[in-house]
Amino acid sequence: MELGYDKGSTINGEWRERVRKNLVTTISLAVSLTFLSACNSESEKQQGLVSEAKTLDENSKPAVEEIKVEVSEAEKANQLYRDYWERSLQLNPIMATFQGDHRFNDTFGDLGSPEGLAELMAFNQEYLNKINQIDASKLNGQDLLSYQIFKDERLADKASEQYLDHLQPIQQFYNPFNFVAMLGSGQSAQPFKTVKDYENWLSRLSELPNGIDITIANMKEGMEKGVVQPKVLMAKVLPQLKAHVVDDVEKSLFYGPVRNMPESFSEEDKKRLSSAYVEAIKAIVVPSYKKIHDFIEQKYLPAARDTHGMVGLPNGKDWYAFKVKQTTSTDLTPDEIHQIGLDEVARIHQEMQNVMDEVKFTGSLQKFFEFTKNSKQFIFDDKQAMLDAYESLREQLDQAAPSLFKVIPKAKFEIRAVEPFREQSASGASYQRAAPDGSRPGVFYVNTYDLSARPSWAVESLYLHEAVPGHHFQISTQQELDGLPKFRLFGGTTAYIEGWGLYSESLGKEMGVYTDPYQYFGALAAELWRAIRLVVDTGFHAKGWTRQEVLDYMEANSPVAEARRISEAERFMAIPSQALAYKIGQLKIRELRNLAESELGDKFDVREFHYQVLKDGALPLNILESKLTAWVEANK
Repeated sequence: MELGYDKGSTINGEWRERVRKNLVTTISLAVSLTFLSACNSESEKQQGLVSEAKTLDENSKPAVEEIKVEVSEAEKANQLYRDYWERSLQLNPIMATFQGDHRFNDTFGDLGSPEGLAELMAFNQEYLNKINQIDASKLNGQDLLSYQIFKDERLADKASEQYLDHLQPIQQFYNPFNFVAMLGSGQSAQPFKTVKDYENWLSRLSELPNGIDITIANMKEGMEKGVVQPKVLMAKVLPQLKAHVVDDVEKSLFYGPVRNMPESFSEEDKKRLSSAYVEAIKAIVVPSYKKIHDFIEQKYLPAARDTHGMVGLPNGKDWYAFKVKQTTSTDLTPDEIHQIGLDEVARIHQEMQNVMDEVKFTGSLQKFFEFTKNSKQFIFDDKQAMLDAYESLREQLDQAAPSLFKVIPKAKFEIRAVEPFREQSASGASYQRAAPDGSRPGVFYVNTYDLSARPSWAVESLYLHEAVPGHHFQISTQQELDGLPKFRLFGGTTAYIEGWGLYSESLGKEMGVYTDPYQYFGALAAELWRAIRLVVDTGFHAKGWTRQEVLDYMEANSPVAEARRISEAERFMAIPSQALAYKIGQLKIRELRNLAESELGDKFDVREFHYQVLKDGALPLNILESKLTAWVEANK
């Protein structure tokens, strides 16, 4: 996923999932059995005759007995996870909305205030303490997996507190106010079906000015401490914000719910809500977006840095190394990943030479890159033609999936163009997960900006990555698993999620696509791009490369047009380490498949292998490796 707002990945650097509640660790039940002395009959009482009370013997004394109910460590842990998840939804109402839980649709929750951050830190410590009280030696199977993942995540949360991500809350790739606009458009997870839905959004939107003030306060603190974004990125934020500073409210993205108000609403409600939405756009939306726009333009940009990587930040190299570990769930260092990238670039270049031979292209690899970038045969006539090309793959790949997969998810997805207000700085594609209850489909977003930078030979591999059997398939399969705690159903490790997406691209020939050598070249170009990411992400953030050095390396080693080189380079600057997830994850999954094929021989079943990879959700790579290695050994 050229990451959307959902992991998730979303969505490291995204709106992170913070989930919490109290643990009940022991249960005891006291049952009182009280035996009353015999009394005379009602008729005797009525006559005033009361017999003398008799002394009960020892055998007939009332007894109070405590019955202790043994609670297993697994049950304790699962209660902890349930409590944690419930509290997390309260702390992160947006996450709840995206999961189809609409209890908190009227609030954003805390948006980074000092009080909210302190609460979050206390929350992290509370659940780290609680998971440490579980005896892992008494767990096995899924229970042990859940324990390992949960504890690792809590340790990571705790370790991350030393780094000051909250002082850099906005850049061109993850702009929280773009996210607000997507919700307010009526085309995202915020529902606009009932009168209550419309009132919920008005309530949620009323918190925007406070969110703007908190964001500005955090950015000012970052300016004081030297924790600021690169200038080149913040310049790209300005037009994103300015798009919502409109004179005509009907041109606002936030007017969409008014334009699409359900016919079933009464005339009174339609009039009342329309008036309230128009007033909210004028009094809340426009002033809020203007305030953050002007602050960035006038105050923040002059203080932003001229460097491009994390090496330009205080403690930047250690900060980046921490992000690398969290993103990849490995112990690989930035230098080791850099070398893996260089080796993979060389290997894929050789594969591309084979395609050149197949299509009888004469000339150097660089000449072939120029040809595939610039030849008109690879450029779509218009945006709709591009969307239609993706849509045309749906039936073929849906039919091919059962030959490789035992379980097919029920969730559906739509293919949409990236909205105009963010298309210039968005990645080539992204995926937004479906609602677990089926009320909202997944969305495969395709960037149709500058068609010359979106060649037709990229279609098949990108569809495999984002849709089937990539992100839509994997994330929906995970959400539909039975018996897993919700932090696993809706969470996951970036390297697994993006590694699966890139691994999915490699399944094209097994699924009946890549029959056109140029489409196979597109798959190689996509894989090459992920290998290049290993080189340039570490180049930026560990080796101090400049933006121009990164652009030059991309141009020399890939067939990617200038517009995409720029947007991708700036994406790597904005979300350090995220770009490493794809290739590191894919290499691990492919390594495990090679191991299974080699060790199991004729007993190897690709459908069973994929089931084993997918059936426990998006695991950290180290845990995935342990699990798959044990599975192979058990089936030899």
